[in-house]
Amino acid sequence: MKDFPLTIHVKFKYCNKEESIMSTEIDPNKVLLLSDEVTDAWKVCVLDGVYYGENEYNGSLGARISAVFVIFFVSTFFTLFPLAVQRIPALKVPWYVYAFARYFGTGVIVATAFIHLMDPAYGEIGPNTCVGMTGNWAIYSWCPAIILTSAVFIFLVDVICGVYVERKFNVTNSHNSNVEDLIVRKEVMFSAPVQYESGKLESLLELKYNIGESSHSVTNSELTAEFEAQFGAFLILEFGIIFHSVMIGLNLGSTGDEFKVLYIVLVFHQTFEGLGIGARLSAIPFPDDKPKWIPWACCVAYGLVTPISTAIGIGVRYTYMSNSYNANIVLGVLDAISAGILIYTGMVELLARDFIFNPERSTDLIKLTLKLIFTLVGAGVMALLGKWA
Repeated sequence: MKDFPLTIHVKFKYCNKEESIMSTEIDPNKVLLLSDEVTDAWKVCVLDGVYYGENEYNGSLGARISAVFVIFFVSTFFTLFPLAVQRIPALKVPWYVYAFARYFGTGVIVATAFIHLMDPAYGEIGPNTCVGMTGNWAIYSWCPAIILTSAVFIFLVDVICGVYVERKFNVTNSHNSNVEDLIVRKEVMFSAPVQYESGKLESLLELKYNIGESSHSVTNSELTAEFEAQFGAFLILEFGIIFHSVMIGLNLGSTGDEFKVLYIVLVFHQTFEGLGIGARLSAIPFPDDKPKWIPWACCVAYGLVTPISTAIGIGVRYTYMSNSYNANIVLGVLDAISAGILIYTGMVELLARDFIFNPERSTDLIKLTLKLIFTLVGAGVMALLGKWA
């Protein structure tokens, strides 16, 4: 293979001691790719723009400011939509519309874990990156270790919280209950007649909880236990997604030539993720004694995170180095933690519970097929967005 020089401009000061000494003595414009004068790690760091990188901001301030408001609107609106559909009787939405939002969101969340979190984490602190080839990061494959640790930690939290809820309310494993039946329950009072034989899909918003008035009613203890288990799992899910949203917002406010593409992709990204979060939140049975504002606040919190991060990115647009050594470490660790959270949550709390351990999955094969299709479409669309961001 023929040697050729590295054409990298010197402008960034980094913190690795061994490589910093070498960088001050050697001009990267005069180093051949196959030269033995420098380490392979140093070459990778230079080629990746981690060493001798520079600020990428290239203007478009007006568009970046507009992104704050546009992303806030789409994130908040599509997160609130499933919840509003479930809570406001005036909005009459058929079952398949709600099912699309919920299971499309499931696919989005699973794809986000692998495509938008795990893969970028490997690209930031993986073994073949600048960070992964230098210092203590080179002695072990830390990226999968962080993902594994995160997933196991969430697993332990899930088990401990589940046992606590079961013992507190003296109920069986709340994860075995069908969450959808707590919304669309057969033993409920209807505000209007529902015709099953006519082929019409009932409106979710015509259903009410009938605690204690049917032959197989839901007790207050069961509903409270289900709420605490489901809401705890949801908070973990939102926590994992918010980690990711903070960093992508920061990058959007200060990124360079890829800003236009990233802007468009993030609008869809936040829309789909918001739809998934809102749909999962709307499936949680909130007892009457819980504050009514909690689910709405969760939706608004998700809607605010990325716009605020984008605004911060705009504020530090001249000084923030999105590809610096420290930035790669922070972003890589956060992405790995979020990936572990969403992998566990997506596979166990969403897919396994809704499809594998759902005792009523075979009662209506048409609905089951639609749910599977919606889930696969959501995962496919989100995976496709991974081509750009």
